[in-house]
Formats: sequence, structure tokens, C-alpha cells
Amino acid sequence: MESLGNLLKTAREEKGYTIDSVSRETNIAGRYLDALEREDYTVFPGEPYLLGFLKNYGAYLELNVNELLQLYRSYKIQEQPVPVDVLLKTPSRAPKIIMRLVVAVVILGLIAAGVLFFFTKLNKPAMAVPPPRVPVQYQMNDDSLEKRIYSGDSILVTIGNDSYTLELAELGDTVTLNTPTGPVRLDLSQEAALDLNGDGFPELTVTIADFAKNDSSAGALIRLEINNPPAAEPVITADDIPPAGSGSIVLLTAQNPYPFTLQAVFQGYCLFRWEILFERDRPGRNEQYFQQSDELNIQAQNGIRLGISNAQAVKLQVIGGGGITKPLEAGGPGEVVVADLRWVKDDSGSYRLVFNYLE
Repeated sequence: MESLGNLLKTAREEKGYTIDSVSRETNIAGRYLDALEREDYTVFPGEPYLLGFLKNYGAYLELNVNELLQLYRSYKIQEQPVPVDVLLKTPSRAPKIIMRLVVAVVILGLIAAGVLFFFTKLNKPAMAVPPPRVPVQYQMNDDSLEKRIYSGDSILVTIGNDSYTLELAELGDTVTLNTPTGPVRLDLSQEAALDLNGDGFPELTVTIADFAKNDSSAGALIRLEINNPPAAEPVITADDIPPAGSGSIVLLTAQNPYPFTLQAVFQGYCLFRWEILFERDRPGRNEQYFQQSDELNIQAQNGIRLGISNAQAVKLQVIGGGGITKPLEAGGPGEVVVADLRWVKDDSGSYRLVFNYLE
């Protein structure tokens, strides 16, 4: 039977994917994808993370997830140590006098070692305590930065004529960053869009690429990306909306369109498709199977086209400028939904963020 690592690697190479491309699509750090293919499970923070990454990676490669989990369990069984009673040899039949002599020699040896350690420690000069680590401030000079930082370290981000400081405040179950908009707490592979100047547009995206829970000595690998503002005038009008299959829902209104985030939290097994509209640098359709408790955040400037296999299996909400959050009910149990979520200009010159069902 083919090993778990070879099965993953072969499936990825047959599809022409690279570790980096899969990492970007699944939000799983490349080092964990590589560890799964090499069957090196020591690098994961814990088995729940390992199993979660294995399920998402297998689903992304269109493999049988249950088969992958069975291969992992078989591997774990093979790695179990041999019971102690199997390793024990037949008890020694040496005379009791020899056993007593051996015990006496061991005791004398321990006493001698203790005395030697005591006098050695008395004569050994005290070791100097290393000075505490001095926090470091890094400068973000390009549109993106990936840096491992430690508690107290900070990153100075310059956008236009303004500068902003992000500080790593705490490393525990999550990573806590102090930002100009307040504390932000992120888990592994989680990202946050920050509106640094309060203009309704998130200028900076922060992602936690790697960290060990409750181990501040390992620091945290942080990715920063500056977001480009949208075009001033999208080429979408009310006449562009296709006929609605079940009606339309207006979520937000504004004098000018701005980037928004669609947040999906999955309540059960669901095939979820999405395509970013009217952005040349983000073409193509994305498709992935999600399971209960999975989360997905999609950022867009103009619009998103969605396909959902079971509308009841996913809870949606839209996050707009200034942190405005609007819940979105896509459909009922077992209902297949195809819809557009995008900005539309009405006759008065204002804009509406509309969720429109497609036939």
C-alpha cells in the first residue's frame, strides 16, 4: 500500500501544483505541507492541527479524506512502542549474594558521585546570567514583508506619508498584536485586514504564518501585505445585474465603493466555489470542500461570484468599511445557491453592495 506522504506528493505533482501555490490557496504554511509529504509529524504544534491540515490538504487534492486518515492511524499504530513485558528477559537466577554485592556497589558509586558533584559545584564559578533580550524594531520597505519576530519586537509600516507601528505584545494560545486600531488576536494561518487610518479601506493585511502555542522563545512568523486601493469608479451599473432567480438583497450602501470581506464559517460538509470579479490580477475560479468549524475570509474590491452546494451548511457575513458587519442568509437546507455579491451603481449615483441570485 502506498504511504501517506507519497500519496499526497504524487497527487500534488500530477496536478502540477507546487508547495508554495498550495500554501497560498489553503492558507496552510508550506513547512506543514512539506512535513505531511515527508511524514515528519514532529513539527506540528499538536495532533489536532496535524489532522486538520491533513483533511484540508487531502480535500484540496481531491483525495479520499477517510483513506488518508486511515493511513495516518496505521502509521501511528506501527510507531507504538513494544510492550515492556515483551522486552523483559527471564529473571536472573544469580545467587542472592551476587545481587547484594551489585546493589552495594551501585549505592557506593552513587554516594561517591554525589560527593564529587558537591565539591565540584563549590569550586565552580557562578555562570553569568545572559542579559535580557532587547526588543527590535523592523522597517517594512516594500509592499510585503515576512519576518519572525519575538515578544516586544515591532514593525514600522510606512504607507504614503504616514507611518504605523505594529508590536508583538503576547505569544500564548494566540498571537496578540498591538496596532493603531487596537489589539488584534490571531491564530495559526489566520489573517486580519487593518484599516490603519480609518478611511474605510483596509490598507494592510496581517497573517500569522507560523508560531508555537505558549512558547514565546520560538517567536512568530508574520506576513504583512499592503493592499492597493480600488479603482475610483467600477464599471458596474444596475443594468449589469443578470435576472435574479430568487431576488436580490442589499447589504450596504455608500457614496463610493470600497473593499469588503466575505467571511464564511462552515456548519457542516460543503463544496464552496468562489471567483473574484473584475480584478485582473486575481483571475480564475476557486473550489474547495470544507467541514464543520472551517473558516474562510475572501477579500474583494468589486465583487465575488459564489457557488454553494448546501446553503444551510455555511454561515455568511459581510464586513465593510469601519468594521460594519452584515449577516447574510444564502438559502435553506440542501439548497444549491449560485449568486453574485458586488457593488452596483444606481440612478442617483450612489452604490449598493447587492447579493443577487443567478438563474
